Amino acid sequence: MKLVCDDRFRDSGYASDNAALPGRMEAALSGLLPGPWDCVAPQPATIEQLLLAHESGYVHRVTEDGPRFAMASLAAGGAILAGRLAHGGEPAFACVRPPGHHASRVGAWGHCTFSNLALALLVLRAEGRIESAFVLDIDAHTGDGTRDVLAHWPRADVFNPFAPTAAEYLDLVEARLAALERTDIVAVSAGFDAYKLDVGHKLDTPDFHRIGHLVREAALRLCRGRRFAVLEGGYYLQDLGANVQAFCRGFAG
Repeated sequence: MKLVCDDRFRDSGYASDNAALPGRMEAALSGLLPGPWDCVAPQPATIEQLLLAHESGYVHRVTEDGPRFAMASLAAGGAILAGRLAHGGEPAFACVRPPGHHASRVGAWGHCTFSNLALALLVLRAEGRIESAFVLDIDAHTGDGTRDVLAHWPRADVFNPFAPTAAEYLDLVEARLAALERTDIVAVSAGFDAYKLDVGHKLDTPDFHRIGHLVREAALRLCRGRRFAVLEGGYYLQDLGANVQAFCRGFAG
């Protein structure tokens, strides 16, 4: 597995929201570096690429905030790199910020700016690499931005599992993945705020490992293992690194 990361993501000065918390990226990476996975640095997404997911007026408004645009375009580029690596046969986890699953074609909320994961899939489709995609969003909140950006792509399926208990949640994930019959790639909006001590108050650290493992098994069955994940939420910094590591170990195999 490749880890898409960059020291520039450690800079918290681009915004003042929870995703930009000082120390958050250090916490997320604490269980991964140093580690068994090579870290590769992304290039920022181009304006042309961003326009695959967003209307020009919105992209222009973001460019007017220099620090925010620099960080958000780098995050989008990280997701694109992870998608390309995955398509080439190398599973990848993009540890980036700001997150993206609340970014629609015309705006964003929930600490997001650009629709990182959806954009990565649209780039792969534009390059002729894929025709279909399955997205599993395990963030505590619905990926409404991802759904909006991919709404006109009938063969892109977005699944947000919601259940009252961790056991029922894992059963939902397992059942949905087992029901898939075909897809060209599997992508995960990897939010960790469903953790029992975070805002979602549900999943424990081993549950993230289980989810990563289920995704890996599904990708191996469906699309020669093509899979990538992009960091979304996760704000309980004391255990964020352990949860990210657990997911990645299950995801990588």
